[in-house]
Amino acid sequence: MYAAAAEDSGKDLMNNRGDAFCGMLNCSYNLGLRKIKAVIPEYPVGEPKDIAVMVADFIPVARALIGVANLKIITFGPRPQDFLACNAPIKGLHDIGVEIEENSELDLLVSYKAHKDDKRIDAVAKDMAKELGHGNQYPDILPKMAQFELTLLDWMDAHKGSREYVAFANKCWPAFCSEFGFVPCYVNSRLASRGIPVGCEVDIYGALSEYIGACVSSDAVTLLDINNTVPANLYTSSIKPKYKKYSLSDVFMGFHCGNTPICKLRKEKNTGLKYQLIMNRGLEGGKEPNVTRGTMEGDIASGDITFFRLHAAPDGTLQAYIAQGEVLPVSTGSFGGIGIFAIPEMGRFYRHVLVAKHYPHHGGVAFGKFGKALYTVFDYLGAPDIAYNQPKGVLYKTENPFN
Repeated sequence: MYAAAAEDSGKDLMNNRGDAFCGMLNCSYNLGLRKIKAVIPEYPVGEPKDIAVMVADFIPVARALIGVANLKIITFGPRPQDFLACNAPIKGLHDIGVEIEENSELDLLVSYKAHKDDKRIDAVAKDMAKELGHGNQYPDILPKMAQFELTLLDWMDAHKGSREYVAFANKCWPAFCSEFGFVPCYVNSRLASRGIPVGCEVDIYGALSEYIGACVSSDAVTLLDINNTVPANLYTSSIKPKYKKYSLSDVFMGFHCGNTPICKLRKEKNTGLKYQLIMNRGLEGGKEPNVTRGTMEGDIASGDITFFRLHAAPDGTLQAYIAQGEVLPVSTGSFGGIGIFAIPEMGRFYRHVLVAKHYPHHGGVAFGKFGKALYTVFDYLGAPDIAYNQPKGVLYKTENPFN
């Protein structure tokens, strides 16, 4: 980051003039000559206290950029056809210096079986039970899930190579359930809470987005589907009376099977280890769940959020979006890790950014307002198109002005 120190005082501009504006211009010119990327604040001149604020704003950005430069994303399994949107071109990842290692699900299964009777399993299972508390509905599968967690962590340590940091993007259905005997969602949530996100459905850019969000926020993150509308009767009864600033098209439900860390879910009796309802219907005929157990479920805790994604367009170029909003303290009445999200002008953002620019259904979620830092990161990484939810009266390029 480059910034300039403003003139200290007007008492002696004959001998103590700093030429702050001139210096910043020459700095910028030399950066351009040498093709050096740099972060320059919106107004890059200030007194010491102003520069200190600029540095504080830059720290999470620097952390993310250093992290990305030293990141390896490890995948298991092919990206499924039913989620073709997750199958984005990976050239953009190489362009920004991210290393990729793609593996077969068989590699993961072989490694998992090799961890049978691992002496560390009992301790990890006990840690899981402690974390789950009253939500430990299926204690018998914790040893299996502990074995899987150790498998991923050991693979990470053995395969990170020259890189310091790792994120995963793993296939999680349908063969996973029958061969491993559970769904991996809870393990994925635990790794995400430690800064090792696991992209669902082999979503490589989703994993990258989560990782950047973790670096920027220094907190747990999650990956959610921009999933379903809020029914009008639920909006009328539970949202409109208390949150008049949000229209029906401003709210939606963000959902995933159960990969959101328990620390980001509401502390309620129904929060805990459950089973994947849709997979249970398809694989077990809706009967007593067995191989479809292992999701971390509950309503997502209310508070500020940033919904975002760094992605590759169909032609391989990088693009990104950022939208700040909040999770409302309103019960969803649904399953999975889910919450009611409110983002100003979401309806227009959905149509003229997410739909018009061909984004997939997955978005990263950071818990807090981090749009400023994320925008700087995406800009530094070279994304030519960084979209955001434009306020009312500011039209998108594809928006019909006669609406």
